Amino acid sequence: MVLENLGSSLRSTIKKVLNAPYVDGKVIKEVCIDVQRALLQADINVKQVLELTKEVERRSLTEKPAGMGSGEHVVRMLYEELSKILGKGRTLELKKQKILLLGIYGQGKTTTCAKIARFLQKKGLKVGMIAADVHRPAAYDQLKQLGEQINVKVFGGYDYKDAVHLVKDGIKELSDRDVVLIDTAGRHKLDHELMKEMKRIDRIAKPEEKLLIVDATIGQQAREQARAFNDAVALTGVVLTKMDGSAKGGGALSAVSEVGSPILFIGTGEKIEELEQFDNERFISRLLGMGDLQTLLEKAKESLDEKKSEELARRVMSGKFTLKEFYDEIESISKMGTMDKIVSMLPTQNVKMDKDKMEESQAMFSRFGVIMDSMTDQEMENPSLIKGTRIQRIAMGSGVETRDVRQLLKYYNMSKNMMKGLKNRKTMRRLMSKMGMVT
Repeated sequence: MVLENLGSSLRSTIKKVLNAPYVDGKVIKEVCIDVQRALLQADINVKQVLELTKEVERRSLTEKPAGMGSGEHVVRMLYEELSKILGKGRTLELKKQKILLLGIYGQGKTTTCAKIARFLQKKGLKVGMIAADVHRPAAYDQLKQLGEQINVKVFGGYDYKDAVHLVKDGIKELSDRDVVLIDTAGRHKLDHELMKEMKRIDRIAKPEEKLLIVDATIGQQAREQARAFNDAVALTGVVLTKMDGSAKGGGALSAVSEVGSPILFIGTGEKIEELEQFDNERFISRLLGMGDLQTLLEKAKESLDEKKSEELARRVMSGKFTLKEFYDEIESISKMGTMDKIVSMLPTQNVKMDKDKMEESQAMFSRFGVIMDSMTDQEMENPSLIKGTRIQRIAMGSGVETRDVRQLLKYYNMSKNMMKGLKNRKTMRRLMSKMGMVT
């Protein structure tokens, strides 16, 4: 989970205030001290932390709770004040445009270029990418390989020595695309030559969006980068990478917020699909353990193949639920992300989530997929055939123990029984509607 340590600390603090028999000034001060400690450990600026907790304390003591208990009132104040310092998000418009990606070397710019391309591609837009880094020898190859993975055309080449000339030719070549992403060069540090090249490309390309790519692990140093690039080319937004593995992500979020550039996306992993639109209300809701069911449903809708999902639903409604349907079900869940990311979107204030158990469940579902790959079509269609020597053969073929095959069959039977309860057409249609499969 993004900012896992911060989220864990804040959820413990919330549990303390919600469980307090009486919320008075002493309890509120203790809560504020705990919040200060958690935010400072996440690398958020000391001044911002003190201002936040001072305001939480003032409001909690002076404002009257409207239709809620004193504990819930304190949590609401914390939620609202965190929203002020962790940056405002902005949605990238889905229209014909050019997007310029900027940043210093090593921030994840090229990978993020492909991630944004994939995001737009899933929204139905035709995308192209320009490899405008003529200084790093492997930059073109890297973007080209990423483009091939997602079937997006990449313009670039080793013959170009001037980035501005390359961008001009690239825009002409990709004129049939809805969106053109321009991946520019970075340097090891902010310097005059980098800014000069950025300004030249900006004048030629006339991009609708100018996005700064910042590695969240640099924490408060993000402020300096954001200010420098904003002064040079007037940024329209920021993308924070490596948020999943950074203890300083809070510092980067708050630092960028100070500059006034809205955050469009955060990187939540290394895979191309692991890019998330930043919505500070949803983000803080997850941090505080309140869940984010809207994003979870959006991910489900994106991950599920509509025709395949409808066919699976029809088969289940007709009473058919073989191992083939079970396989499709597991595959759909896996596409939504790792178990810890899915769980982070569920309301978990009063539920202790065991990380080891989540990892164990993730491994179990992966193992189930390997086991079913070792079965025959006949066995997948008629699981009751899988007994004795068949179990031994399947275990050997998939490199697992016979108990693992039996565990799969146990889970399959549990799922089959559960599906029987959804056989009623109205119940199934209501479930499908909630998941966005039907209207």
